[in-house]
Amino acid sequence: MQLKQDDLKDFLEEKYNQYNCVDFIETDPISIPHRFSKKEDIEIAGFLAATIAWGQRVTIINNANRLMSMMDESPYDFLMNANEKEFIRFNSFVHRTFNSEDTMFFMKSLQTIYKKHGGLESAFTARLKENSNNKCEDSILNFRNLFFSIPHPQRTTKHVSNPSENSSAKRLCMYLRWMVRKDKRKVDFGIWNSKNFNSSHLMCPLDVHSGNVARKLGLLTRTQNDWKAVAELTNNLKQFDANDPVKYDFALFGLGAFEKF
Repeated sequence: MQLKQDDLKDFLEEKYNQYNCVDFIETDPISIPHRFSKKEDIEIAGFLAATIAWGQRVTIINNANRLMSMMDESPYDFLMNANEKEFIRFNSFVHRTFNSEDTMFFMKSLQTIYKKHGGLESAFTARLKENSNNKCEDSILNFRNLFFSIPHPQRTTKHVSNPSENSSAKRLCMYLRWMVRKDKRKVDFGIWNSKNFNSSHLMCPLDVHSGNVARKLGLLTRTQNDWKAVAELTNNLKQFDANDPVKYDFALFGLGAFEKF
């Protein structure tokens, strides 16, 4: 489906407006952080939900809700007060290849980030260079380095994507969209307000479905769903909205997931 530039923008805007609405929340992993009102709860719940956001969406949401229950429905308070014995409760948690060993390390590392490094917003944005041309990639790499700066199981590193190894980092890009992007639709949170990192720096989450839709629309020529494809897609979306290119993630996702475009 090849459309002229103006027609393509109108089509994307139409689908963005259709899917960027509160009705979208209930069936999406973003529903997990939407259960909370405290900033720290939102960002922790969002990070954990995004981490396990692959597979069937019903299973993702059910398992993310289970994690919240295991954190006593208060993620920040739990992390700030949990001791080693309390982490043992995650021995029974598994989501596909994300197992109890991974879960316990994630809890310990998040605890360290909040106790010693100012929290998740700081972990992603504090060390960004003002003149960087790749702020989204830099933010992910800075976070990843900090996240694994304490002793960790080698197997767990696969659960935090590495764009420097050409991973599409779909779930981290999605998480950053949730935290950074702000509008009046009340789907994304926009609770991170770094001067060095805003919506114009975000990269579009890319998976099999959004990639297929993007190729059909002529927005993506690269055949692999990797970081180079993420950059190509995001740069093409910037032609339609340079300040907020990832708003069209709603359109690509909706067309792929709900309309089987």
